[in-house]
Amino acid sequence: MPKPIVLFVRGVDSVNRLVGRFAMAIFFVMAAIMLYSTVSRAVFGVPVNWALEMTQFLLSAYYLLGGAYSLQHNSHVRMDLFYARLPQQGRAVLDAFTILFVIFFLGVLLWGAISSTQYSIQYNQRNYSAWSPVLWPVKLAMTVGIFLMLLQLIAQFFRDLAAARGRPLP
Repeated sequence: MPKPIVLFVRGVDSVNRLVGRFAMAIFFVMAAIMLYSTVSRAVFGVPVNWALEMTQFLLSAYYLLGGAYSLQHNSHVRMDLFYARLPQQGRAVLDAFTILFVIFFLGVLLWGAISSTQYSIQYNQRNYSAWSPVLWPVKLAMTVGIFLMLLQLIAQFFRDLAAARGRPLP
């Protein structure tokens, strides 16, 4: 593979490794918020109306920002009927072909996410709840997560092409 492609793959892997590690830390923030909510309600008798909604937003950011990291480590769910029986190069060819459909899907999804985020920022969109938080931060996390997943899929496509040619990327 040409050097710019190898550098692209390494760069995408580095960024998604950092973002994935950050996403892992979000889980602890969610746990702390839920613990605070429980203690506040059970011990002090003061319910917190923002805790559940904030945890839902953080959970969305957690799985959207962690998606590319999951792809990077090949820890996603795969339906395996014939795949395991194929030789390594056959798997790479099949992966390179099928990943094009996922790239197309994520491209369309990214287009919608950008539009939704722009709308949310432009009109200061708020959630219809007692807390009424602005929605642009979670929509921005959605857009960034989809974009990073798209970049990871493109990097994986180059990896699969190299493996199909018999010269896997390091």
